Amino acid sequence: MHLAIRIAADPVAHRFLRRLVATCLVLAVAPAFAFAFGFDDVARRAEQLAREPYRAPAFVLPAELKALDYDGYRDIRFRPERALWRDQGLPFELQFFHLGKFQTQPVAINEITPEGVRHIAFDRADFDYGRNRLAPQRWGDLGFAGFRVHADLNASASGYKDELVVFLGASYLRALGRGQHYGLSARGLAIDTVGAAPGQGEEFPRFSEFWIERPARDARTLVIHALLESPRAAGAYRFELRPGENTEMEVRARLFLRAGVATLGLAPLTSMFQHGENQPRERDFRPEVHDSDGLSVLTGRGEWLWRPLVNPKRPLASSFALESLGGFGLMQRDRAYASYEDAEAQYERRPSAWIEPRGDWGPGRVELLQLPTPDETEDNIVAYWVPARLPPPGRPLEFAYRLAWQGERQARPPSGWAVQSRRGQGYRAPTPPPSELQFIVDFDGPALRALPESAAVEAVAEVGAGARLVEAHAYRNPVNGRWRMTLRVDRPSPAQPLELRAFLRHGADALTETWTSLLPPE
Repeated sequence: MHLAIRIAADPVAHRFLRRLVATCLVLAVAPAFAFAFGFDDVARRAEQLAREPYRAPAFVLPAELKALDYDGYRDIRFRPERALWRDQGLPFELQFFHLGKFQTQPVAINEITPEGVRHIAFDRADFDYGRNRLAPQRWGDLGFAGFRVHADLNASASGYKDELVVFLGASYLRALGRGQHYGLSARGLAIDTVGAAPGQGEEFPRFSEFWIERPARDARTLVIHALLESPRAAGAYRFELRPGENTEMEVRARLFLRAGVATLGLAPLTSMFQHGENQPRERDFRPEVHDSDGLSVLTGRGEWLWRPLVNPKRPLASSFALESLGGFGLMQRDRAYASYEDAEAQYERRPSAWIEPRGDWGPGRVELLQLPTPDETEDNIVAYWVPARLPPPGRPLEFAYRLAWQGERQARPPSGWAVQSRRGQGYRAPTPPPSELQFIVDFDGPALRALPESAAVEAVAEVGAGARLVEAHAYRNPVNGRWRMTLRVDRPSPAQPLELRAFLRHGADALTETWTSLLPPE
């Protein structure tokens, strides 16, 4: 009592007491999850896992789920009205994927709440099993195959929340920007996509557990933590998701290797190229079928490179060695419906995916693997960054990057870029020799549009060993205002690979990115 009287009578002590009480109240009502669990907690679990021998999942999928055919599995649907956070009116909602068919290993999913971390248990009432005759009451806490995030991406007047991002299978994820349709995917990590030991093959790390932060009512981003595991690696990932015209993810990762790898692919992207203007296909009414039409690379020195994709006869691996990386991506530049004529697939609305490193990743290479595919149902394109130096097993490799899912507004050179590439001969007399190849590349961009009609533009081209540049010519196309480059190359020995590099120049100024093409041995 005497102490309280003395404090009340002392103005300085009174102000101190008021501040102390206010501070205690703030701490009492502050979101506990900001301090209770985060990226470093996941990283500690990954580090501990990396110190231990890898243990393959022991889970066995119920036989009745494994036996489902494609239509039966698709007939299992999550009930949207039971989406996590829907009854709370939050800006994001979660729906979950059921195990079955090819999705045979569960992932654990947790919610980070103000009260702490809460495991989200499987509940059969969340799903509509359609025409399937199953006995889910016998499964217990089965777990989930993955999850998807919904948000008001396209500003629906009804308040409908669009599907925004999916995490499903291994370390795969894919997302959408405004007005886009699903196309290519990203992955957490790629191991030995190229260069695996004989008989070993590619290793597919998987996200085995997720922790998702409950968003505030006015949140514009959603934070997802993930634990990655594989026989030779373990890692922690943090994804901060921001939806918009171009949906963006800020990604932070900390990896620990259990053992050496031949090729460690960071920020991998996976896509599909079946055919395009540079590789037309007979008996297909669609001029082009692809989720991406080229690989774009920005070097640390500011040079832009463009390599059109192909559907090769045999696996085709190539790379761009760099001292530093400015960015790379698998891009869908051709965004006109007339290029595809597919009213169902709408390939012109597939997103491009652009990787922008946060900080200096040091020397390394962007690697591109292209595989043959008979149709559009298989992803056959992979691109990723391979660091030149790796830490020894047990030591962390930490990196961060922005992953942007882009539509009409996408990463490209500020001056000029390739808009289409074609290969083949037009009429010419006399008939060109069989060893001669012709390439037609159209460029567009602000630097080209600003040129006067009389501007002298030259095509600067290089060909690799075993070939001869016959002609390199550039001219303005009077129909559309673009600049067209024609290359004629004599390749007497098709048994050797052929690499081309070319760009447009005006005086001493480069006007465009560097267009590159790699022809494998025939």
